[in-house]
Amino acid sequence: MKKVLGILGLLVAISAFTAAVNPDFLEPYNLQNLIRRTSLYGILSIGVAFVIITGGIDLSLGSVVGLVGVLVPWLLVEQGFGIPAMFLVVLATCLAIGLIHGLLVTRLSMQPFIVTLCGLLFYRGVARFLTDDQTQGFGTGYTGLRQIAKGEPCTLAFLAMVLGAAGVLLLAWVRRLGAFDPRGVRLGLGATALAALSGALVWLLDVPRLSEIRAPMPFLVLIGVALASGVFLNLTVWGRYLFALGRNEEAARYSGIDTARMTVLAYVLCALLAGLGGVLFALDTPGIQPASHGSFYELYAIAAAVLGGCSLRGGEGSVLGVVIGAAVMRVLYNSINLLSIPTQLEFAIIGIVILLGVVADEVVQRVVAARRERRPT
Repeated sequence: MKKVLGILGLLVAISAFTAAVNPDFLEPYNLQNLIRRTSLYGILSIGVAFVIITGGIDLSLGSVVGLVGVLVPWLLVEQGFGIPAMFLVVLATCLAIGLIHGLLVTRLSMQPFIVTLCGLLFYRGVARFLTDDQTQGFGTGYTGLRQIAKGEPCTLAFLAMVLGAAGVLLLAWVRRLGAFDPRGVRLGLGATALAALSGALVWLLDVPRLSEIRAPMPFLVLIGVALASGVFLNLTVWGRYLFALGRNEEAARYSGIDTARMTVLAYVLCALLAGLGGVLFALDTPGIQPASHGSFYELYAIAAAVLGGCSLRGGEGSVLGVVIGAAVMRVLYNSINLLSIPTQLEFAIIGIVILLGVVADEVVQRVVAARRERRPT
């Protein structure tokens, strides 16, 4: 929880500084676009978090997004597939990718770095070969399908009010069970109550500018993915197995956990969420370049997961932290543009912020460990 609060503080600090220097940051259009992009990258970040929690890594994420991104318009427009058939092909492709990665890591004992690095090159090459390196797009068609990524069904205030109220009721019920950390439940109750009250005030009073911000469809998809992932990791036995696998694979194996099956599951979930993100990115992008679409997305996703509290050693991580980490990455990118910082420094600045965040986390962990050792028994 402390890691989540720390990364949340960093997000608030970057946002406040940017808004103070350039008020355009608070414009409804900018915030709406920021939420959309954060949602798209957040889905990818949750996917790679599953693998990182097990102590692995997936460098092929961006190329999977690129492959799926060109498959969607290529199948629909060039090959004449129907929408259900297209989704089945994409689902089968992502499922096969996850299975291959997991089986190579578990059955042949190959390093995840090597397996997914080869995947990064292979999937990009397949995407370029299928399309003959030609830009893919939907033209003027499939406007209904593209609403999955581009639609804005309700205002953000109304969504906050509804979800906040639902969260309060759910957490109040969870609190009565007494089976979870009471501090975390109390913090969740406070956050959801604040979201519900803020959303209700903005929606009912029709606050200028704030009431104009609409919730993009990818944001709704992210909420669904985050809730499902949070339940899976924290409330199911398979989630506990994944954490145990990341903390100590040998101990997990001796405890009776099928570590090979859980590793395969992590890579399958990562590939499926990469496929979902790839579909949304494709539907949100007017023209898709096979050679570049999805490039560096894996680095953004891994950085968001690490910033959000996932340890590269495995065994640690939270869905909420990962989502906030993705928001930090996108707000930082948005700030660089709004503050007229040379775009050539984009990666340098992002790299420095990530490094400082990881270093700070490591220092805090060492200080806490030292205090525990000095504590009398």
